[in-house]
Amino acid sequence: MSQPPFPSRSDLNICFAHVAYPMDQIFPNRDSGLTFCQVRNPEELDNVIEEANVLVVSGLWSNHLLESASKLRFIQSIGAGYDQFPLDELRERGIRLASASGVNRNAVSEHAMAMILSLSRHIHTGRDHQKAHFWRGMIADINLREDELSGKTLGIIGLGGIGSRVAKLGKAFDMQVIATKRDLSNGAEMADEVLSPDSLPTLLEKSDFVVLNCPLTPATEEIINKESLNLMKPSSYLINVARGGCVNENDLIDALSNGHIAGAGLDHFWDDPLPSDSPFWDMDNVIITPHTAGETRAYEENVIDILLENLNRLCDGEENLVNQIV
Repeated sequence: MSQPPFPSRSDLNICFAHVAYPMDQIFPNRDSGLTFCQVRNPEELDNVIEEANVLVVSGLWSNHLLESASKLRFIQSIGAGYDQFPLDELRERGIRLASASGVNRNAVSEHAMAMILSLSRHIHTGRDHQKAHFWRGMIADINLREDELSGKTLGIIGLGGIGSRVAKLGKAFDMQVIATKRDLSNGAEMADEVLSPDSLPTLLEKSDFVVLNCPLTPATEEIINKESLNLMKPSSYLINVARGGCVNENDLIDALSNGHIAGAGLDHFWDDPLPSDSPFWDMDNVIITPHTAGETRAYEENVIDILLENLNRLCDGEENLVNQIV
């Protein structure tokens, strides 16, 4: 079914929808002359979606919005993930979709590296000791001491934009880098060894740190489970800066409790926010961050860069978008 032309710039009505990010304070600095509003909860979004032809959204998205979004022509996701959107229905309705992939490349890769360093150097337990006013003495048992990264093997699941920068940071610490990648025809130079996803067991067996950077797809859902955790070294750590759905949480809890792996750094979970009764909260060998790996002071500006470029392309009748999904 053919679609009418994309609205002209003067007819655009942009809705920014986010509970926290002050897009409405930053967007005017671009002097775009475009009409916009901001909503911060589902009820406000329900009230304005009927008039919006451009929606900038991530966590506030709900599929029921399509029932009222008769004018909607373009969704710019605020996040890199897009698993919450009904892609087939968007195609049927002629609604374009682009992700914010790459907008948090530096932030997420640095967050992953911060977790690796924190777990290796026991920064999290040092903070606990500080709060308790406890001065830990020297440790006689070598296996219980802090460790160095040089010579360790960094395993990266997903060697895309974020994974490639994690690899670069790991190399700066003289780590050996091994990665899985769907397309082996490019990007292999970023790691010492690049494997197909079918060779994941090899990566798990070799790695001292396993970093999840992959998108959540049917192929990656619960890619970390009892079987894969059993392949990891007892001294190894899991870092998840991808989606919580990539990990079977019950299997991970068992592995952490029983010493099958040494610890984990987790930024996302099946339930967001993490329920207060989750066992993860009380685990000394776990670092939890509340889905903030990609959140920095530059985030909104980076999203707006992608949004404006995509709006220019759509208004000019171009088909290809930055980070095009639909």
